[in-house]
Amino acid sequence: MQKRFYITTTLPYVNADPHMGHALEFVFADVIARYKRLTGVQVFLNTGTDEHGQKIHEKVLDEGSSHKEYVDRFAGRFKNLLDALNISEYHFVRTTDEHHKNAAQEFWRMCKDDIYKATQKIKYCVGCELEKADSELTDDGKCLIHPHLAIEFREEENYFFRFKKYEKKLLALYKEENFVIPKTRANEIRTFVEGGLNDFSISRLAKKMPWGIPVPDDPEHVMYVWFDALVSYISAIGWPDDMEKFKLWWPVVQFAGKDNLRQQAAIWQAMLMSAGIPPSQHITIHGFITSGGQKMSKSIGNVVNPMEIIDQFGTDALRYYLVREVSTFEDGDFTIEKFKVAYNANLANGLGNLVSRIMKMSETYCDPMDVRDVEFLYKPGIEAFNEYNIQKSADLLWQYIGALDKEIQEKEPFKLIKTDPVKAKKEIKKLVQQLREIAFYLEPFLPGTSMAIQTAIKENKMPEPLFKRLSL
Repeated sequence: MQKRFYITTTLPYVNADPHMGHALEFVFADVIARYKRLTGVQVFLNTGTDEHGQKIHEKVLDEGSSHKEYVDRFAGRFKNLLDALNISEYHFVRTTDEHHKNAAQEFWRMCKDDIYKATQKIKYCVGCELEKADSELTDDGKCLIHPHLAIEFREEENYFFRFKKYEKKLLALYKEENFVIPKTRANEIRTFVEGGLNDFSISRLAKKMPWGIPVPDDPEHVMYVWFDALVSYISAIGWPDDMEKFKLWWPVVQFAGKDNLRQQAAIWQAMLMSAGIPPSQHITIHGFITSGGQKMSKSIGNVVNPMEIIDQFGTDALRYYLVREVSTFEDGDFTIEKFKVAYNANLANGLGNLVSRIMKMSETYCDPMDVRDVEFLYKPGIEAFNEYNIQKSADLLWQYIGALDKEIQEKEPFKLIKTDPVKAKKEIKKLVQQLREIAFYLEPFLPGTSMAIQTAIKENKMPEPLFKRLSL
């Protein structure tokens, strides 16, 4: 049985406030972490902030602050979101931490045989902070991910990484079952590598862009932001100073958005190969959150702030929508209207009403009871969790909730109590036990609600409404 499990999100780039996509990835990783802990596994849940690079440097110049003041402010905002989402026992790495900076420089040295200096003309997307091949551009030369930004043509002396050298090794890695999840993304990255790789730049001239980690033995260059940030996945668990800790936790399961597929599943894996470090365990790719079928954008005016949703409707209400109403692997849509409909149907009228009905009967007709301990034995849910299919696992739990509600409708213990109180109390106690199981299975998804239900059962009292019905 697996005893330790390491899971990480990508590190959000601190050039803007946290958005709903960040909330989605944080919650997805937390759901898996909580599930693993319920099964007796020790978990290291990592997240943090990516704090170097050109976009941040430009932001600092625009607002006239210092780099440290700027990144400290935004790192605090991401921590606030993590706490507001009730993300459990997380480690928060910052790429401006001294340990991380030292680790990134040591990693560079480990890869030195695959690093060379050259002058090269490239097509560059500022939004991605990546060079772009023609196959990654639209017919009119725009980035597929950031079509609103002009592609820049750059020519300067940089250090480059021998990416092309690792084509065959990467393709061999992709043959491992479920290395990239889901299969559609595995096929996508395989096709990308089969199309041929180009070496990529891993440094910037410090005189043009000073905000980065200095290249070892060459202060005229700083590390390219992706090379630096990816090393955080190993620096977070002690590498290279505490190799005993590193070996306890590595390899990692990585959660990332579809715009990170290339960086996580190809660039980072090639870097690990160069440094002689085993590859990641799984790369799990999720989609984007749209709003009204469109990408969230300030210019369109459809951006939804996750903190505002939490403040207005509660943490577990947002967690519910993200884990069940949004696809785990494809794009999902969020509007206030859709959110309210789902909230009323499945939280206020669904789970919340079920808890009230069962606990009112228990409080009225039964004495407090010792509810047996529950093990995580909900087999369909376990299978979905192990496939990292969070929406499927949540759907299965809500099927259980619906089945229990149907059982109450069919057996009507609230009526049976008048004619056969012994049998009715037996049925009510059975319902309470099943509710305890639901509370246990609910913990990875809605931890606050899970605790509230368990407290109500322990005290044998109907709680205040867990979710008050919203006006549409």
